[in-house]
Amino acid sequence: MIIRPITPGDLDALVQIATESGPGFTSLMPDRDALSRKIDHSVDSFTRTVTKPGDEHYLFVLEDSTTGDIIGTTGIEAAAGVSRPLVHFRRNAVVHHKEDRQKRYAEESLIRCQHYTGCTEVCSLYLRPGYRRANAGKLLSRVRFLFMALHPERFADTVIAEMRGVSDPSGQSPFWDWLKHQVADLDFRSATQLACCGQSGFIEKFIPAKPLYTRQMTGEARAVIGQVHEDTRPARHMLEREGFRHRGFVDLLDGGPTLECPRSDIASVRDTFLASAVLEKREQDPSSNAGEPRKSAIVANASCSEFRATVTDQVWPAPDTYNLVVEEQLARQLDLGDGSLACYLPLGQTSHQSQGRQQPRQKPATEEIRYAY
Repeated sequence: MIIRPITPGDLDALVQIATESGPGFTSLMPDRDALSRKIDHSVDSFTRTVTKPGDEHYLFVLEDSTTGDIIGTTGIEAAAGVSRPLVHFRRNAVVHHKEDRQKRYAEESLIRCQHYTGCTEVCSLYLRPGYRRANAGKLLSRVRFLFMALHPERFADTVIAEMRGVSDPSGQSPFWDWLKHQVADLDFRSATQLACCGQSGFIEKFIPAKPLYTRQMTGEARAVIGQVHEDTRPARHMLEREGFRHRGFVDLLDGGPTLECPRSDIASVRDTFLASAVLEKREQDPSSNAGEPRKSAIVANASCSEFRATVTDQVWPAPDTYNLVVEEQLARQLDLGDGSLACYLPLGQTSHQSQGRQQPRQKPATEEIRYAY
């Protein structure tokens, strides 16, 4: 499995992914022309010289290096909410005051807001059902944080993830099923297409600025606020292990939660380090004890436009050096030459889970799962 930047030749595969992922997968809609423009924007973003985050959008694909099949996608938006508004509902506890203290009561409301303008957003993560295999989901999720560690100037100090909310197999959302009767009699798919295509005035016209009180909702709608789609639960758990937390902001259409974390606090950003590649062809890692299995890690070159990454146990830190020993065939797949810079991110426990554990000598860089968010 090789992660690389998307190219125009991947358009057909991207259309297939956008179609099979369903209407709740809002960062990739099945519109061929729009997806073609998204690819062009990504190609341009990878080749730009950047000193601070702007409207760049980095879209990666996961390729089976044996068959050439595209088996998944993952992406990063450098500064969300700048080119077009990023709008959420904020959950609030409202206290209704009465002269008689015993009659005061609190209730929850949802208020439309723009809170995350300019934050970096991880998005467009999808692993195709027919290709699910060991470590594919971890690679798609965590490679973005390795890329942030490698190119910190391209990303904001706060990173967010808008998680896919609850919907059924036919694409119906309990949250929207209630909300549409208050605002617009549109089915969930149509509302999602209008919102995601940046339809002028859609949010202002259909999503009220006044508070919505959850006591007025159906029980089904109220129960899914802040909850995620079944296929997104593993992705949420992985992000929470990285240090992401829900702060009360939810999606306007399906009520799914937005998670956030300071970029410098993301476990995989902290655990990524740079080293010089040393190309060798060996049958056994000399730094490991006999009989012990090698540890898997995400390994990548240090490029931007020619970025390549994979999960492997054919790379290991050389003892007491800043070098990484890389098997020669793998080095060719990752465009790594002898002495070139390589990125290394151990899998397994994150630094949030491994305080006090001995780490390899590092030079800091400035479970099979279902995924869809």
